[in-house]
Amino acid sequence: MKQILTLGMALMLSVAAFAQDEVTRFLGIPVDGTKYEMISKLKAKGFTWNERRDCLEGEFNGNDVYLHVVTNNNKVYRILVEDKVGLSEVDIKKRFNSLCRQFERNIRYESRSDEGFEISENEDISYEMTVNNKRYEASFFQMTELDRDSVAMEEYIKNKVYSQYSKEQLEDTSTLARLSIGLNVGTERIRQKLAFMHRTVWFMIHEQYGRYYILLFYDNGLNEANGEDL
Repeated sequence: MKQILTLGMALMLSVAAFAQDEVTRFLGIPVDGTKYEMISKLKAKGFTWNERRDCLEGEFNGNDVYLHVVTNNNKVYRILVEDKVGLSEVDIKKRFNSLCRQFERNIRYESRSDEGFEISENEDISYEMTVNNKRYEASFFQMTELDRDSVAMEEYIKNKVYSQYSKEQLEDTSTLARLSIGLNVGTERIRQKLAFMHRTVWFMIHEQYGRYYILLFYDNGLNEANGEDL
């Protein structure tokens, strides 16, 4: 059993590089690299630079928005999408719930909650945010095809691991037996721990001067600050 668990851990490490290569994407662009590189790619998508606000602006998902490129040690770890136009309390609830449904229907995302995030029609968000400091947000993992396809995941891991064994080792039945069980252990752990945990997309309601805005974040957790500068 110890050999099997050890092999399962080895499998996790063997595909860690793959998991880390697959970072959060915004409009198909990896949330990675330098700020200059990211801004150049976003301009190529049709966004323009707003000198006064020191950010990009344009249209995203049917709304006029500002785009902020956020870095850590000159590596991009976040794209912040900010509504240009504020809404009333009634309209922001509709917009928030509509976004929730859009993400939940999209196979490229998996909700981080089993209970859902939609706001009830009779919720007084102004009171809750002002008096109770309640925060309205929804969070999702961004999935790749490999994350969604367990067969493809197993095939990828199998090829990755078998490539690390010699022909003589693979001809040994005891080695093959350990590999078979270890693959099952490792595949499940990889799916749970490595595949998409650092690819988070989330949004929240922000209030300013009585108007409400959606802030939408595309985060690459691999580039976030982890106390290295402390």
